[in-house]
Parts: sequence; C-alpha cells; structure tokens
Amino acid sequence: MEFSEISPFLEYFERVRGRTRAVAECVPEEHLEWRPAEGRFSPGDLIRHVAAAERWMWGENVQFRPSRYPGHGPELASGKQAVLAYMDQAHAETVAILSTLEPEQLDLRCETVGGIEMRVWKWLRLMVEHQIHHRGQLYELLGQIGVEVPPLYGLTEPQVRERSLDSLWRV
Repeated sequence: MEFSEISPFLEYFERVRGRTRAVAECVPEEHLEWRPAEGRFSPGDLIRHVAAAERWMWGENVQFRPSRYPGHGPELASGKQAVLAYMDQAHAETVAILSTLEPEQLDLRCETVGGIEMRVWKWLRLMVEHQIHHRGQLYELLGQIGVEVPPLYGLTEPQVRERSLDSLWRV
C-alpha cells in the first residue's frame, strides 16, 4: 500500500486506532498490570507501548529526528483512565504531526530506530502493522482472563462460520 498523500492514510489509521481503542477499553482495572508470566507485557504495558512508540518513535522519525521512545511502564500512566488518556493524547499528537506531512515528504527517507533508512510512507505503514500486532496480543491476554471483547469486524468466528456454511449449502 503505497500512498502519496497523508489524508487517506490518516483516515485508515483512525479506523485501525478505533478498533484498538475499543479493545483497550475492555481491560478491567484490576487486570491492567496483570502479566501472564514474568517479563511479559501486561495489558497496560501493551497500551502504553503502542501509544509511546507511535508518538515518540514514529512521530519523531517522520520528522527526521531520532527516536525518543520512553518505554511502556506505569510511570507513563497509571490506572485505566490515565492509560487510556495517555493513549489518546499520544495519538492526537502523532496525528497532528502526520497531518503536516506534504506529499513530497512521504517519499523522503527517514532513519528508523533500528538505523535503517526507509521511505516515510513505508515507515508509517509499519506503524500500523505494529499496532495491529499488539492489538492481537491484547485480545489474547483478555481471552486468558475471560474478558468478552468486541469482534474485530462486527462478527464473531462462530458467526462467520455459520454464515459461510449457510452460503455453501445454497450454492
């Protein structure tokens, strides 16, 4: 998905973020810092990580600056409402930065935190992949503690299967 203007990307990014935000809202306060094992991300860590990486890594790199990623710990935001507010604030700041990108800037090369030079539009595409990856982890953690989560695209897996089987028999 190459893009030459930022506005279509931002529309897509907002839809992706909306789905991630909906899952983040499902985290029970009492499980925000629960970890499935020592050294693993908690739900709160995942939410803070997505927010911090988006703003302080991607948001900086696309301005041709080095990463300023501060980590993902509770020192950034503690408690469910503060974590969600941190996520929202980081996202708003990132979108404000991205909104200033001109078409010619999207084709310039920025240096990633890994030291790789990459076209800005490609680096932004990886930002979305990063978020989706961590959203999947959040779904898994919530499943482990028995929390109901919204279906990703409006249907649950059993509903997809049922509708798929129904259509098979009508062919």
